[in-house]
Parts: sequence; C-alpha cells; structure tokens
Amino acid sequence: MAEDRSPRLIWTEDGAPRSGRFDDVYFSREDGLAETRAVFLTGCGLPGAWAGRHRFTVAELGFGTGLNITALLELWRREGPADGRLHVFSVEGFPLGRNEAARALSAWPELAEAAEALLAVWPEPTPGYHRLDLPGFNAVLDLAVGEVERALAQWTGRADAWFLDGFAPSTNPAMWSDAVMDGIAARSAPGARVATFTVAGSVRRALAERGFEVAKRPGHGRKRERLEAWLPGMADEPAIPSVAIVGAGIAGASLARAFAALGVRPTVVEAEGAGAGASGFPAALVTPRLDAGDEGIAGLFAQALERANALYADVPGAIVANGVLQLEQQPRDAGRFGKISAQPVWPDGAMTTVDADDASGRLGEAVGGGLLMAGALALRPAPVLEQWLQGADRVTAGVAGVERCGDRWRLIDGAGGAILEADVVVIAAGWGAATLWPEAPLSPVRGQADWVSAVDTPPVAWGGYAIPTGEGLLFGATHDRGEGSTEVRAVDSARNLAVLVANLPGLAARVEAAEPGQARAAVRATTPDRLPLAGGVPGLPGLFLLGGLGSRGFCAAPLLAEHVAALALGRASPLPRDFAARVDPARLTKTPGLAQPIGKADD
Repeated sequence: MAEDRSPRLIWTEDGAPRSGRFDDVYFSREDGLAETRAVFLTGCGLPGAWAGRHRFTVAELGFGTGLNITALLELWRREGPADGRLHVFSVEGFPLGRNEAARALSAWPELAEAAEALLAVWPEPTPGYHRLDLPGFNAVLDLAVGEVERALAQWTGRADAWFLDGFAPSTNPAMWSDAVMDGIAARSAPGARVATFTVAGSVRRALAERGFEVAKRPGHGRKRERLEAWLPGMADEPAIPSVAIVGAGIAGASLARAFAALGVRPTVVEAEGAGAGASGFPAALVTPRLDAGDEGIAGLFAQALERANALYADVPGAIVANGVLQLEQQPRDAGRFGKISAQPVWPDGAMTTVDADDASGRLGEAVGGGLLMAGALALRPAPVLEQWLQGADRVTAGVAGVERCGDRWRLIDGAGGAILEADVVVIAAGWGAATLWPEAPLSPVRGQADWVSAVDTPPVAWGGYAIPTGEGLLFGATHDRGEGSTEVRAVDSARNLAVLVANLPGLAARVEAAEPGQARAAVRATTPDRLPLAGGVPGLPGLFLLGGLGSRGFCAAPLLAEHVAALALGRASPLPRDFAARVDPARLTKTPGLAQPIGKADD
C-alpha cells in the first residue's frame, strides 16, 4: 500500500488552509503574503542579494501552498537581473493538490501571473524529484516530494538563500533535525542567507554550530520575532565554458536544449544531418523501461517519462498519440504488470492493467490483456530535433577523434585535422561513441523498421511495436545484437511483417493491402545492464557522455541531457544522487581512453 502523503487539509471559517496532520496553519491569517515578504524575501536580503548575479539559487524546506515561491517569482521578474536565471529547489513531504493550491493562492490577485504559471506546471504528488519549467520568469523549480532529510542528501545544488518554512519545530521535529541542519550547511554556497519564522533555541544553536551567524529580527503580525542567519564569504560565478556536442540525434538535440536553458549556446558537430542515425525514423515510441523488482530503475524512468512529456508538449506537431498499450507476451506478464501498476513512483492512472476485452476493444481485434501506459507517447522526432537544435551553432563534420589540448578538448576529423576546440565536449553519437571512447561499455544492436501510408492504429507494443506516424503506420523493429550495418534488407522487412501477423493479424492484413511502404535500419547502442551512460568520462575532466540509450532514447534523453549539462557547468542536477549513480559511466569502466583519429562517428 502506498504511504499516506496527504496533508489532511482543513479550511478554516475565514478561508485559511490548515494542515490537519500537523495542526498548524500554512500562512498568517492576517496577511500571508506580507508575512512571506517580511520573513523570507526580506529575511534573505532579497532583492539586493542577487544584485550583479547572473544566476541565483533559492532552496526551501516546506513548499506547502507554493506561496513563498510565487512571491519569489513575482519579485524576480520585477527586480531580478534581466539576463539572470533563477533556480529553486523545494521539498514537500505532504503535497497539496493543484486545486487546493489554487484556492489558497487566489487570495492575492497581485500574484496572479506567477500563481498561474506555477499552477500550470503543478506536479503529481508522487515521491521523487519533479522539474518544473517557468520560462516566463527565467526560472526552473525542482520539487522533491518525500522526506526532507533524504531529499537534501540527494540534491546536488548549493543554495544562495534558504526559506525554512516547515511547520513549527514543536509539531514537525523531522523538518528541524540535526541531519537536516547538516544538509542545509552542506548545500549552502558561500555567503548563503537563511530565513525562518521560528526563533526556537534549538534552531538558533543548530545553525550557529554549523558556521552561520544568527540574529533575531522583529517578527510579523502576532509573531514578535523571526530569525535570520548567514554564512561568511561571497559566492563566485565561474566563467561560462565553451561547449561542443558530438551528434545531432535525440541525445545531441536534448543536450543542445539543456545547455541553452542554462544560458550556454553550444556547438553541435554532426557528420550528416539531424537524425541521421537511430533518431531518423518518421515516428518513435516514448516508453519507460519497466521493472517490477527494482524501484530505483522504475523511479528513474518514471521521472524521465514525466520530464519527456512536459518538454515534448511544448514542440508543435511532435506528439502523435498519447497512451501506449503494452501487450502480455508470457503468462507471468499479468502478475508483473500488476506489480508495476502498484509502484508508488507512477501517478494515479499512469499504469493500468487491462483485460483481453479492454485491450481488444482498444485495438479493434482480438488480443490478450496488457498494461496501458497513459503517459507514454508516439512522437514525431523531426520537429523535436529541429526546435531543440535551434539553440546551438551547427558544424557539419565527421568526428574521428577527441584529444586533450591544454585545458581544452579538440575534435579531430578523419584526415587528422582540427574541427574545433572547446572547454567541454559531450559525446552523444550513439553507437559512434565507441569510436571516440573505446573504453565505453557499449554494444551495437541493429534495428530495421518498416512503414506504410494510410494505415493507423493506437500505439501498441509487445517487444516489437506498431505506432502511428500521423500519415501512416510504423512497425517493427528487428533486434540484432552485435550487428552494426545499416543497409535495408528485404528479409528483415519480411520478419517485421511476420511478427505483426503473429501479434495483430487484422492490422497486418491492412498493411499488406496498402501501397508498398518504406524501410530503414539504424544501430542502437546498449550497455551490459541496459541502463544509459550519462555523466563524465572517468579520468578525463571536461569530457562527458550521453549514450547507451538503447530503445529508450526518446524517453530518457531529455532528462539525462539536463543532468549532463548540469554536471558540465557545475549546476544542480534534476536527478537525485542515487539515480545519477545508476547512469554514471564510471559504474561500468575501469580505465580511461581515447580514440585515435580514425574512422567517423555516426550521429
């Protein structure tokens, strides 16, 4: 049974929200907004503290109704630096629903625009990290749902300001524990400011013992005092590095978007063109890896799918269909799908087991039961690649090698000539990454898919798949381990049709009656544990990798690209530390190595 994460919300007679779980109010009855501004914004020296800064990070313990962050967003847009970027990290153990938050925030019309932006991206109350984009405010919010001690331990950022807004220490001691105070100290930048409503002696002593200067200030409303604290020192802003990305498939395009979102315009180097490799089919499935026994893997892909959905929804014409039906293939699949649908990492209704009647009704022909993945997608890759690569400069060249050049990296072509130099290089070349970094634990898997026009079906998978392209149907794909060739084979088209006949004979008959279609082959790159490689290349500072995505590239790449970009720039990753460790290239490698300038890396 899923853990009860309800705040047990109560609305008082005067319309104020109150937590029945902690028997405490979310904000002052007199004027919650004035209290937020006095205690947290002024208490952290805002807006003055961000003067002259290009980026600023605020961390909050106790997201609640979102009032503090809404007020922060309004102030940032009004008085923040024109070219600045605001990063917010907040933790909430017992999240409110969107409608509840909307009711609470409606009390302040002056915050309407910021409230509407926050409510528009309000996440599901599932445990884990949720990244929320607020482009109208040059801001991004990472919301961690769960226990505060663990959330802090998993965060990789460093805060310039802290809003400590948990319920009172007397009613919610877990929010003010020594472990939490250790986490605050560990995740604070030099000069960090702390503000809170409580002046409890235990809180003052805990902050002082961890190096903070602490002072009481006049309180707001009926509260006589509040607390401010600060660390010595001054935060620095490192110079922005030059960045080169090798590859222009979904991994490279996701990286281009991620770096651009952090204020860096990278250069994408591609041998042929966008989507020349495995990302070049007319449609793609956006589905997570399902794992009934490992909630770490399930949680990683649940977060990736949520992020992919949010980002693809902003690309006009990209999403062809929502919801993918995964058919049962073995007797044990029914029980396995039941376990998956019950995992707490998925939002309500995201994973639903369906019986044979429901599945057959969805597909229009007799099939067995399955798992309906409501958040999975059928996607057109082309508009995604086109839009996301707009944030990068483009160079057409085949990269045959990468070499160290002082403190920078140089990309080498097949003739040994220099293509360009950059401070940071990210290899996102699919199977071509094995050419550039021979130590990469990658294996090739050849896949050929076929498509026809004027045939349609809801997206369905069974190991193979059949998905709409918007103009017809894509089906396949073969899965030939150890093969790296990309020529189209008639025998493989016959194999794809035979598999379709075996699983969906009615759909196969329509395909056979259609006009002759097309086929294409590409090579996927996989790892021994079937998890991606996303992070720094061991022993080679400034060189990063996003690869080994297998057949989950369109699900995993958007989130993992943000993780790699954050690592490369020294920013906070959207991934919790545990998930980052699962995709760290170092987990599968022993010694560093680089390719000699021979051959050509594929996109």
